[in-house]
Amino acid sequence: MTEQTAPLIFDGHNDALLKLWRNGGLAQAAQFTNGYDAAVDAPKARAGGFGGGFFAVYVPSANALDTAKEEMKKPVYDLPLPDPLAFESAIGIVMAEAAILFDLERQGALTICRSVADIRATMAAGRIAAIFHIEGADGIDPDMHTLDVLHAAGLRSLGPVWSRPTIWGQGVPFRFPSDGDIGGGLTGAGVALVKRCNALRIMIDLSHLNEAGFWDVAKHSDAPLVATHSNVHTICPHSRNLTDRQLDAIRDSDGMVGLNFGVAFLREDGRIQSDTPLDQMMRHLDYLIERVGETRVGFGSDYDGTTVPDGLETVADLPKLRAAMAKHGYDAPLIARLCNENWLRVLEKTWGA
Repeated sequence: MTEQTAPLIFDGHNDALLKLWRNGGLAQAAQFTNGYDAAVDAPKARAGGFGGGFFAVYVPSANALDTAKEEMKKPVYDLPLPDPLAFESAIGIVMAEAAILFDLERQGALTICRSVADIRATMAAGRIAAIFHIEGADGIDPDMHTLDVLHAAGLRSLGPVWSRPTIWGQGVPFRFPSDGDIGGGLTGAGVALVKRCNALRIMIDLSHLNEAGFWDVAKHSDAPLVATHSNVHTICPHSRNLTDRQLDAIRDSDGMVGLNFGVAFLREDGRIQSDTPLDQMMRHLDYLIERVGETRVGFGSDYDGTTVPDGLETVADLPKLRAAMAKHGYDAPLIARLCNENWLRVLEKTWGA
C-alpha cells in the first residue's frame, strides 16, 4: 500500500453484482477477478486502495430508469415510481446476484464479512472486504423466511425499499426539486421487518426510503440510523437527499451517512452532468461533518449504479479523492475516519461485533 492508496476506502454502496449479472451472470463472474469494463473490479481495487464495502443485491425494474439520464439533464424533472415487483419475480434475481457474490469469494476475489473483525482482517490481508447487502426488500417474503435464510448465508445489511413501493413501504421518486416527504410511511409489515432486522442485527439502510418511512424506522428501530448513499438536501434539493432534520436524527442516534458520488445528488441544479468538480463533493462533506459530526460521515459511492464526476469514474481513481480531501484541508486523522474508520465504528455498534 502506498501513500496514494492509503488509507483504504471502505464504501457504503456499489452495484457491482448488478453489473456482473447483466454482463453474463455467474458464468462470467471471473471478469471481476481479471478486470473488465466496470467501475469496481479486483485490479482496479488494488490500484486505487479500495478496501471493500457494501455489495448490493438489487432487482431492476423493467421500466425503471430507461430514459432517466436524459430526463435528469433537465432543470426540473419528476420520474414516476416504477411498478412494484412481485416476490416471485424478484427472488430469482436476488438469488442469482447472491450466487455471483459467493462465487467471487470462491475465486478469492473478495471475502464476505459477517463482523467488523472479519472486515479488519480481510483488509489487512489485502483482500476486498464485502458486506452482503440487499437494496430493496422485494425478494423478502411476508413471513420473512427468506430473510432468515439469507441472514444465515451472510446478509448483514438491508434497505426495505429502492425507489418503488414494496410490501414494506414506499421509496422516493427521482424528482428535482423536491424533498422526501412523499406518501405514507412503513406498512405494518415494514415495522415488523425493522424489528426482525434489529433482532438479527441486520443493518437497516435508509437511502431511498421516503421521509415518512425514515421517521418510522427512527421510531421503531433500536439501532443507529444509517443512510449508506445519500447527500445533503440543503445543497442539492433532490428527493433522494437528506434534510437537516433527518441529519440531526442520524447524529442523535450516533448513526452514519455515506456520501453518494452521483452527480445528480451532488449538484445544486440536480442535473446528470459528469463535469462536476470534486470541490462539490467537499461542500457536501463539509456540511455533513458540521451537521452530524466527523465520526459519522463516510463514502457511499454508488459505483456501477450512477453517473459520477469526471476523473472519479472507477475505484482506481480513488487516490484523486484522497488528494482532494488533503488539498481541502482535512488532516490525516479525519481522512482516515472518512475513508473507513467511521463505517467500522457504526457497524460495530449495529452488529455488536
